[in-house]
Amino acid sequence: MLKLIGTRLLLVVPQLLIVSALVFLLVYLIPGSAAAMILGDAGANPEAIARVEAELGLDRPFFVRLGDWVGAALQGDLGVSLQSGRPVTELIAERLPATLSLVVGGLIVAMLIGIGLGVLAGTHARRPVDRGVTAFTSLLQSVPEFWLGLILIVVFVIQLGIAPVVAWAPPTQDPGAWIRGLILPALALGAGASALIARQTRTAVAAALASRYADTLTAAGVPRRRIIWVYALKNAMVPVLAASALAVSILFGTSLVMERVFSFPGVGTLLLNAVIGRDFPVVQGTVLVVAVLIIAVNLIVDICYGIINPKARPQ
Repeated sequence: MLKLIGTRLLLVVPQLLIVSALVFLLVYLIPGSAAAMILGDAGANPEAIARVEAELGLDRPFFVRLGDWVGAALQGDLGVSLQSGRPVTELIAERLPATLSLVVGGLIVAMLIGIGLGVLAGTHARRPVDRGVTAFTSLLQSVPEFWLGLILIVVFVIQLGIAPVVAWAPPTQDPGAWIRGLILPALALGAGASALIARQTRTAVAAALASRYADTLTAAGVPRRRIIWVYALKNAMVPVLAASALAVSILFGTSLVMERVFSFPGVGTLLLNAVIGRDFPVVQGTVLVVAVLIIAVNLIVDICYGIINPKARPQ
């Protein structure tokens, strides 16, 4: 296991370097001038723009700026916001708990619904129950998350009045309000991702129950419930983990929209405001932090592969 962890950690280093370079390059290619946005329409003349760009170091060559930014990012310094003048790391740290709460809640919903429906369909493969679950998961995958979120708000907040109007509450202030506010956003966010997990679970469980070892356990008198939940589901967890890692990437992207629907003060709102205001340090820092989180999730999944499946461990 130590060799597996060491190998995966070595692969993370080039990934982070490539992601950092791509993030900086994409922001560099955005048309427009940050200096012009800072100065405004009244003071944005060529001389003033050139002066501000020189003060901010925006007139330096691309590779020089890239090297400085990567070096500072490796030390935890993501720069200073051009709009507020505050450190980017401080802005992200304030909003990251809301985004992580939303993503983790959506992942829990996706795994609960996905694994439950997948086991139900896999244990009734090629039967009406299987076809019904397949149709339902196809429906979940086709419904836009933001539309489902709006429907949930209309029904449970406006019509029934059983959900809070303000969804986000810091867990340090009121844990109960934090959990209640996460129910609807997490359900809307995780519904689509649950379809992906359900399909992988269904295929893996059906294949495990059709294998020879399942027949042997049945002949030995092992209860079917135990075969399903102890043996078949354990073997099915490898593809389920792969689907969950992919779901996390999808959830991070979708959460940027869901934050607007439920008024979550998360990283997505910060990123959107930074793009509109051409606050390039905030854009770069936010995208880099999200990419690092996704890489970290994939690293954890790879390690879990080795724990569940010894064949995935390096020899």
